[in-house]
Amino acid sequence: MPLHKVIYLSNNTKLYLWKITEDFDALFKEVRLKDSSLKRLEDMKSQSHQKGFLAVRMLLQHLDYTDFDLYYDEFGKPHIKPQGCSIKEVEISISHSNDFSAVVISEQKVGLDLEQLKEKTLKIAPRFMDVSHLENLSEEEKIKKATVVWGIKECIFKIKNEKGISFPNHIFEDDFNFEDKKATAVLKFNNKEENFEVQFDSIEDYIFVCAFGDN
Repeated sequence: MPLHKVIYLSNNTKLYLWKITEDFDALFKEVRLKDSSLKRLEDMKSQSHQKGFLAVRMLLQHLDYTDFDLYYDEFGKPHIKPQGCSIKEVEISISHSNDFSAVVISEQKVGLDLEQLKEKTLKIAPRFMDVSHLENLSEEEKIKKATVVWGIKECIFKIKNEKGISFPNHIFEDDFNFEDKKATAVLKFNNKEENFEVQFDSIEDYIFVCAFGDN
């Protein structure tokens, strides 16, 4: 299907969602891939990952970019070339999970994570978060909140992308109410503290999370 939804997170940040209803062949024939991307696609063992990868390229094409405008630095972080005559650098973050692919474009440092709600996230919550933040919640609410916290930590890791960062030991979420759809967090790493603003919401049985760092 075409673009599923556009979410305006701020004046300079938009989130684009693609719901993957196409089969692999339908997606593959609609995108142009550079050789390195084709090699990555061929090396993926899961067709779900392949379809997510291709749906991201469909989103880029919808935004008048192509796979040839997307590149990755030595740490694996994605970047996008300035569009058309524009010299303004923009930030990009990418995520996909089963039925959805997502891209966020921003003038701020941004990290994006998209996760399907699963009981497994709650089971492993003690490994990555302060579980006191889950007290007095229903089982469903705990799963949602734990998923958001996991997403917060994924997003901040994507922004910083530094070796040695540990989810439980270096990234700390402030407690929040799920209904507020926003949160704050801090990264304490290498004798520095860095604060992040977070926005999140539900899409069907998925959660998307965006974290914003200082430019």
